[in-house]
Amino acid sequence: MSADVIRPKKGLEGVVFDESKISKAMPDKKSLMYRGYWVHELAETCCFEEIAYLLWHGELPTQAQLDELSQAERSQRAISPALTEAIRLFPKTAHPMDAIRTGVSFLGMEDENAWDNDRQSNERKALSLMAKIPTIIAYDYRIKNGKEPIAPKSDLTFSENFFNMCFGEVPDKEVVKAFDVSLILYAEHGFNASTFTARVVASTLSEMYAAVTAAIGSLKGPLHGGANEQVMHMLKEIGSAENAKAWMLDALQNKKKVMGFGHRLYRIGDSRVPTMSKYRDRLAEITGNKSWVEMSHILEETMVAEKGIHPNLDFPAGPAYYMMGFDIEMFTPIFVMARVTGWSAHVMEQLENNRLVRPLSDYKGPGPRSPQPIAQRG
Repeated sequence: MSADVIRPKKGLEGVVFDESKISKAMPDKKSLMYRGYWVHELAETCCFEEIAYLLWHGELPTQAQLDELSQAERSQRAISPALTEAIRLFPKTAHPMDAIRTGVSFLGMEDENAWDNDRQSNERKALSLMAKIPTIIAYDYRIKNGKEPIAPKSDLTFSENFFNMCFGEVPDKEVVKAFDVSLILYAEHGFNASTFTARVVASTLSEMYAAVTAAIGSLKGPLHGGANEQVMHMLKEIGSAENAKAWMLDALQNKKKVMGFGHRLYRIGDSRVPTMSKYRDRLAEITGNKSWVEMSHILEETMVAEKGIHPNLDFPAGPAYYMMGFDIEMFTPIFVMARVTGWSAHVMEQLENNRLVRPLSDYKGPGPRSPQPIAQRG
């Protein structure tokens, strides 16, 4: 290989792939910024629609700009009868992430201008994906549970509408706020695995739907988005606060993977955890069921004391979604609802100064050899 070849660590750890103006994680300060704004402040003061505008345009919207985006998003929530029928044909055993992956591909086939890659066209596609993905998730959820889909309503906010499409009602404002906060915290996080996947696909000059479909496949994995589901399965396995410490000590002794802890960037704590934990704890007060929170506190204290490893965002988000009434399999799809705003922002940024992503591999296989006829190989 030539002298300028760089051999990074496995998993590209510590490698700077490209520049970005979208977000910045500062592990040493346990801080995360979207476009220069602290995420924990955005979560407390903004709605999710404002964050979508910020990620796409670089600035928080004025009231007029927010109204325009919200009106456009609300007008595009409906999905076609053909896609609705396709969802009815999905296997009832399929994971909701498979339903979204297929649904986004279907949206791409329906879009006659899917290959238009100019900025205006991609902003249109980003808004359409933001509006329609919650509908796909909710329709799939209801159909699998033997219920008829509930059409989206244009007089509800993004988060209110999702609750209504899933359950036929909008919960208390505090519950909706907790959900909105989770979407804001999940919306963007630099060149994580799924975002990197989206940018690689975009670098080939493929279109937005292909990039998002690929990103969904990456997010599905339990080491990325699927971790929030695994956290809740873990809590249900533990069962009670009385079992939590012993369970954690046993897991550590036997070197089991404990989901919801550790992060490639955050060695001293995930910047988003305190905000999400606050809303998780508030949900426990609202529902009157504090068992998940009690277990979580003990698990966190034990892990930090024994290993110095801190929880990541998935750790409080999992039980928060469960207390909101969502099935465990819906946790990662909800992540998609949020992260599609970040993915689409990165696709548009990639295309602004594009170069095909094409790394090398360091071959470790056999040396040169000649094939023998099949009769001589045995």
